[in-house]
Amino acid sequence: MNETRHGASWSMAASATLHCLTGCAIGEVLGMVIGTALGLHNAGTIVLSIALAFVFGYALTMRGVLKSGLAFGAALKVALAADTVSIAVMEIVDNGVMVVVPGAMDAGLGSLLFWGALAFSLAVAFVLTVPVNKWMIGRGLGHAKVHAHHAH
Repeated sequence: MNETRHGASWSMAASATLHCLTGCAIGEVLGMVIGTALGLHNAGTIVLSIALAFVFGYALTMRGVLKSGLAFGAALKVALAADTVSIAVMEIVDNGVMVVVPGAMDAGLGSLLFWGALAFSLAVAFVLTVPVNKWMIGRGLGHAKVHAHHAH
């Protein structure tokens, strides 16, 4: 059973990471658009993007968990347990890549450099977050908490 569990955890990890990537990407793009529209400096835009990435990541998880019949407070606890580490890793990597790509943060929303760097940073974040989610799922943590509620 251990081999099946570990074999399945790679696909579960990829699925959990893709789920995380969706929430992070929505938050990142929305944060960049709002930050640019408000004329925020890069640091303010990054903070806003990270905050929105967590909000949307948690919201996507809660949507599914609430459908299983869990109360709001319990669903929030599951979302926090399932997504916090994954989103944090993804945001550190994603924003780190955006900051080190020359000119990406100053390129503006109409620039191919900005969107290319953002797509690249999210892809790198996905690749580096899958093993983190695999490790967590293998220990009954992270998205394993969500899957436990889908089974009931």
